[in-house]
Amino acid sequence: MRNGESPLWDVDHAVLYWIDIPGKAVHRLHPPSRMHASWPMPSEPGCIALHENGGLIVALRSGMAHLDTVTGTLRELLPPPYDVGTTRFNDGRCDAAGRFWVGTIFEPRDRANASLFCMEHGQLRDLRHPVTTSNGVAFSCDGKTLYQSDTPAHRILAYDYDMASGQVGAPRLFHQFPADKTSPTYGGRPDGAAVDAEDAYWCAMFEGGRLLRLSSEGEILSEIRLPVRCPTMLAFGGPDLRTLYITTGRENRSAAELAQYPLSGHVLSMQVDIPGRREFNYIA
Repeated sequence: MRNGESPLWDVDHAVLYWIDIPGKAVHRLHPPSRMHASWPMPSEPGCIALHENGGLIVALRSGMAHLDTVTGTLRELLPPPYDVGTTRFNDGRCDAAGRFWVGTIFEPRDRANASLFCMEHGQLRDLRHPVTTSNGVAFSCDGKTLYQSDTPAHRILAYDYDMASGQVGAPRLFHQFPADKTSPTYGGRPDGAAVDAEDAYWCAMFEGGRLLRLSSEGEILSEIRLPVRCPTMLAFGGPDLRTLYITTGRENRSAAELAQYPLSGHVLSMQVDIPGRREFNYIA
């Protein structure tokens, strides 16, 4: 796998989904039986979500689509709201009301020309808060806070959120990480995330080789070192939601790094004490 992302645990079917962005594929694993399935995509998938009618909603560079995971049929839903030559959908997640919040990435990465979009009942709207690479979309347990990271800026943002209306307040800084990559203490930049049952925000630190657990106030509570340099996102799964699944990347990594970290590009798992939360479905 070249660059794994968007791990997603389906509680009802006890399977893990994830994507390979440059590999243009959606994957599924049933951990007890080790049965694996995959579906090729026509363009790069940025993230996935469970659909209320079964299957997955897939945010592709070429727009939103529904994947029937029984037949393998991919049905187009919405065209992309951006120039596909420079931009694609990236990280996202559904809220408790069934809205699908999906960020974008501006691939030249030379200015904040990406954003965060909300797909609600088949319509897209733009949050219109510019970032360069939108990642780390998650929601607090009470649904009153929406999190988003801007990976190249090394920062995580938080927004006041009204679940009933889907309205979002002004961004505030949740946590700023050091950005000096030449520093021997450089710890990576924030990528995908998830919130656990105790309302802590877990973040994969790309190029930092670690996961961080932050309090709802943005304080770092704990760190887990990983046998890879580039974790991309995490998901809570298993029968008790205490199995942590971690996607990782190997795309554009040096031969020396891959030799040092041979598990790059694999999906990792580990047990944790604090469970996660069930993911919500997209409601069409």
